[in-house]
Amino acid sequence: MFRMKKKNSTWMILFLVLAAAPLWVRAAGGQKQPAKKPVSEAIAPAADTEYVIGPEDVLEISVWKEPDISRSVPVRPDGKISLPLLNDVQAAGTTPMQLQTNISEGLRKFITDPRVTVIITQINSRRVYVLGEVNRPGPFSMYPDMTVLQALSAAGGFTQFAKLTGIYVLRNEKGRQVTLPFNYKEVVRGQRAQENILLKPGDTIVVP
Repeated sequence: MFRMKKKNSTWMILFLVLAAAPLWVRAAGGQKQPAKKPVSEAIAPAADTEYVIGPEDVLEISVWKEPDISRSVPVRPDGKISLPLLNDVQAAGTTPMQLQTNISEGLRKFITDPRVTVIITQINSRRVYVLGEVNRPGPFSMYPDMTVLQALSAAGGFTQFAKLTGIYVLRNEKGRQVTLPFNYKEVVRGQRAQENILLKPGDTIVVP
Protein backbone atom coordinates (compact mmCIF):
# COMPACT_ATOMS: atom_id res chain seq x y z
CA MET A 1 0.00 0.00 0.00
CA PHE A 2 2.80 2.40 0.93
CA ARG A 3 4.59 1.62 -2.35
CA MET A 4 1.42 2.40 -4.34
CA LYS A 5 1.05 5.80 -2.63
CA LYS A 6 4.72 6.63 -3.22
CA LYS A 7 4.47 5.60 -6.87
CA ASN A 8 1.30 7.67 -7.38
CA SER A 9 2.95 10.70 -5.76
CA THR A 10 5.93 10.42 -8.10
CA TRP A 11 3.70 10.30 -11.20
CA MET A 12 1.69 13.29 -9.94
CA ILE A 13 4.84 15.43 -9.49
CA LEU A 14 6.09 14.46 -12.96
CA PHE A 15 2.71 15.36 -14.48
CA LEU A 16 2.73 18.81 -12.85
CA VAL A 17 6.28 19.53 -14.08
CA LEU A 18 5.40 18.61 -17.68
CA ALA A 19 2.19 20.61 -17.57
CA ALA A 20 3.99 23.74 -16.37
CA ALA A 21 6.87 23.53 -18.91
CA PRO A 22 5.00 25.22 -21.83
CA LEU A 23 4.13 28.14 -19.54
CA TRP A 24 7.80 28.64 -18.69
CA VAL A 25 8.75 28.55 -22.39
CA ARG A 26 6.08 31.10 -23.33
CA ALA A 27 7.11 33.39 -20.48
CA ALA A 28 10.75 33.29 -21.58
CA GLY A 29 9.83 33.82 -25.22
CA GLY A 30 7.62 36.77 -24.34
CA GLN A 31 10.54 38.82 -23.02
CA LYS A 32 11.49 41.08 -25.91
CA GLN A 33 15.07 42.16 -26.36
CA PRO A 34 15.52 45.92 -26.63
CA ALA A 35 15.58 46.92 -30.28
CA LYS A 36 18.94 48.05 -31.59
CA LYS A 37 19.13 51.31 -33.43
CA PRO A 38 20.10 51.05 -37.09
CA VAL A 39 23.72 52.05 -37.63
CA SER A 40 22.67 54.81 -40.02
CA GLU A 41 20.39 56.32 -37.36
CA ALA A 42 23.07 56.18 -34.69
CA ILE A 43 25.70 58.01 -36.71
CA ALA A 44 23.60 60.28 -38.90
CA PRO A 45 24.77 63.85 -38.40
CA ALA A 46 22.25 66.60 -37.72
CA ALA A 47 21.58 68.92 -40.66
CA ASP A 48 23.23 72.35 -40.29
CA THR A 49 20.37 74.66 -41.30
CA GLU A 50 22.54 77.73 -40.60
CA TYR A 51 25.24 76.72 -43.07
CA VAL A 52 25.92 79.48 -45.58
CA ILE A 53 26.23 78.22 -49.15
CA GLY A 54 29.41 79.13 -51.02
CA PRO A 55 30.94 78.80 -54.50
CA GLU A 56 31.69 75.24 -55.67
CA ASP A 57 29.17 73.70 -53.25
CA VAL A 58 26.84 71.19 -54.93
CA LEU A 59 23.11 71.43 -54.25
CA GLU A 60 20.23 69.02 -54.81
CA ILE A 61 17.17 71.07 -55.80
CA SER A 62 13.88 69.15 -55.61
CA VAL A 63 10.57 70.63 -56.72
CA TRP A 64 7.61 68.41 -55.83
CA LYS A 65 5.95 66.89 -58.91
CA GLU A 66 8.30 68.84 -61.21
CA PRO A 67 11.03 66.41 -62.33
CA ASP A 68 12.05 68.66 -65.23
CA ILE A 69 13.07 71.38 -62.80
CA SER A 70 14.52 69.19 -60.04
CA ARG A 71 18.25 68.59 -60.44
CA SER A 72 21.71 68.61 -58.92
CA VAL A 73 23.53 71.88 -59.56
CA PRO A 74 26.96 73.29 -58.66
CA VAL A 75 27.29 76.81 -57.33
CA ARG A 76 29.30 78.74 -59.90
CA PRO A 77 32.28 80.95 -58.97
CA ASP A 78 29.96 83.97 -59.26
CA GLY A 79 27.77 82.44 -56.55
CA LYS A 80 24.80 81.63 -58.77
CA ILE A 81 23.02 78.45 -59.92
CA SER A 82 21.07 77.85 -63.10
CA LEU A 83 17.51 76.51 -63.03
CA PRO A 84 14.83 76.11 -65.72
CA LEU A 85 12.28 78.98 -65.81
CA LEU A 86 14.38 81.06 -63.41
CA ASN A 87 17.72 81.10 -65.23
CA ASP A 88 20.29 82.44 -62.71
CA VAL A 89 19.53 82.36 -58.98
CA GLN A 90 21.85 83.75 -56.31
CA ALA A 91 22.85 80.88 -53.99
CA ALA A 92 26.13 81.88 -52.34
CA GLY A 93 25.60 83.83 -49.16
CA THR A 94 22.24 82.21 -48.39
CA THR A 95 21.27 79.30 -46.15
CA PRO A 96 19.43 76.29 -47.63
CA MET A 97 16.16 77.54 -46.07
CA GLN A 98 16.61 81.02 -47.55
CA LEU A 99 17.38 79.59 -50.98
CA GLN A 100 14.29 77.36 -50.79
CA THR A 101 12.17 80.45 -50.13
CA ASN A 102 13.78 82.43 -52.96
CA ILE A 103 13.29 79.64 -55.50
CA SER A 104 9.69 79.08 -54.38
CA GLU A 105 8.88 82.78 -54.80
CA GLY A 106 10.37 82.79 -58.29
CA LEU A 107 8.53 79.65 -59.38
CA ARG A 108 5.12 80.98 -58.24
CA LYS A 109 4.99 82.94 -61.49
CA PHE A 110 4.90 79.64 -63.38
CA ILE A 111 3.76 76.91 -60.92
CA THR A 112 0.90 76.80 -58.43
CA ASP A 113 2.11 76.31 -54.86
CA PRO A 114 5.68 75.12 -55.62
CA ARG A 115 7.25 72.99 -52.89
CA VAL A 116 11.02 73.27 -52.98
CA THR A 117 13.69 71.40 -51.04
CA VAL A 118 17.39 72.33 -51.07
CA ILE A 119 19.99 69.84 -49.83
CA ILE A 120 23.74 70.44 -49.81
CA THR A 121 25.31 67.26 -51.17
CA GLN A 122 28.91 68.49 -51.37
CA ILE A 123 30.59 71.17 -49.28
CA ASN A 124 33.45 72.46 -51.41
CA SER A 125 33.51 76.14 -50.47
CA ARG A 126 34.78 75.48 -46.93
CA ARG A 127 38.01 73.55 -47.24
CA VAL A 128 41.23 73.06 -45.35
CA TYR A 129 44.44 71.69 -46.80
CA VAL A 130 46.90 69.19 -45.37
CA LEU A 131 50.33 69.02 -47.00
CA GLY A 132 53.60 67.19 -46.43
CA GLU A 133 54.28 63.90 -44.67
CA VAL A 134 50.72 62.54 -44.38
CA ASN A 135 49.25 59.51 -46.09
CA ARG A 136 46.53 61.39 -47.99
CA PRO A 137 47.59 65.00 -48.59
CA GLY A 138 45.15 67.36 -50.25
CA PRO A 139 42.03 69.46 -49.66
CA PHE A 140 39.36 68.34 -47.20
CA SER A 141 35.82 69.57 -46.66
CA MET A 142 35.63 71.39 -43.37
CA TYR A 143 32.80 70.74 -40.95
CA PRO A 144 31.88 72.95 -37.96
CA ASP A 145 34.38 73.03 -35.08
CA MET A 146 37.00 71.00 -36.97
CA THR A 147 40.36 70.95 -35.17
CA VAL A 148 43.93 70.37 -36.35
CA LEU A 149 43.92 66.83 -34.93
CA GLN A 150 40.72 66.00 -36.78
CA ALA A 151 42.10 67.31 -40.07
CA LEU A 152 45.27 65.24 -39.63
CA SER A 153 43.11 62.19 -38.99
CA ALA A 154 41.15 62.88 -42.19
CA ALA A 155 44.50 62.95 -44.01
CA GLY A 156 45.18 59.38 -42.93
CA GLY A 157 47.84 60.08 -40.32
CA PHE A 158 51.57 60.51 -40.78
CA THR A 159 54.27 58.85 -42.83
CA GLN A 160 57.31 57.44 -41.06
CA PHE A 161 59.31 60.55 -41.98
CA ALA A 162 56.98 63.11 -40.39
CA LYS A 163 58.47 65.54 -37.86
CA LEU A 164 55.67 65.51 -35.31
CA THR A 165 57.04 68.38 -33.25
CA GLY A 166 57.37 70.76 -36.20
CA ILE A 167 53.84 70.83 -37.65
CA TYR A 168 52.33 74.26 -38.29
CA VAL A 169 49.18 75.90 -39.66
CA LEU A 170 49.29 78.64 -42.28
CA ARG A 171 46.42 81.12 -42.03
CA ASN A 172 45.57 84.34 -43.83
CA GLU A 173 44.50 87.06 -41.42
CA LYS A 174 43.64 90.53 -42.70
CA GLY A 175 45.71 90.09 -45.83
CA ARG A 176 48.81 88.67 -44.19
CA GLN A 177 49.92 85.10 -43.58
CA VAL A 178 50.51 83.93 -40.03
CA THR A 179 52.13 80.70 -38.83
CA LEU A 180 50.57 78.80 -35.92
CA PRO A 181 52.72 76.03 -34.37
CA PHE A 182 51.33 72.58 -33.57
CA ASN A 183 53.40 70.10 -31.57
CA TYR A 184 51.60 66.79 -32.12
CA LYS A 185 53.51 64.88 -29.44
CA GLU A 186 52.74 67.46 -26.78
CA VAL A 187 49.09 67.85 -27.76
CA VAL A 188 48.29 64.12 -27.61
CA ARG A 189 49.93 63.99 -24.17
CA GLY A 190 47.42 66.55 -22.96
CA GLN A 191 49.90 69.42 -23.05
CA ARG A 192 49.70 72.52 -25.26
CA ALA A 193 46.01 71.89 -25.86
CA GLN A 194 45.72 75.49 -27.03
CA GLU A 195 47.63 74.54 -30.18
CA ASN A 196 44.80 72.22 -31.29
CA ILE A 197 42.93 75.20 -32.68
CA LEU A 198 39.60 75.35 -34.48
CA LEU A 199 40.33 75.61 -38.18
CA LYS A 200 39.04 78.28 -40.53
CA PRO A 201 38.25 77.90 -44.25
CA GLY A 202 41.45 78.11 -46.27
CA ASP A 203 43.79 77.03 -43.46
CA THR A 204 46.75 74.92 -44.56
CA ILE A 205 48.35 72.37 -42.24
CA VAL A 206 51.97 71.58 -43.10
CA VAL A 207 53.61 68.40 -41.81
CA PRO A 208 57.38 68.63 -42.49
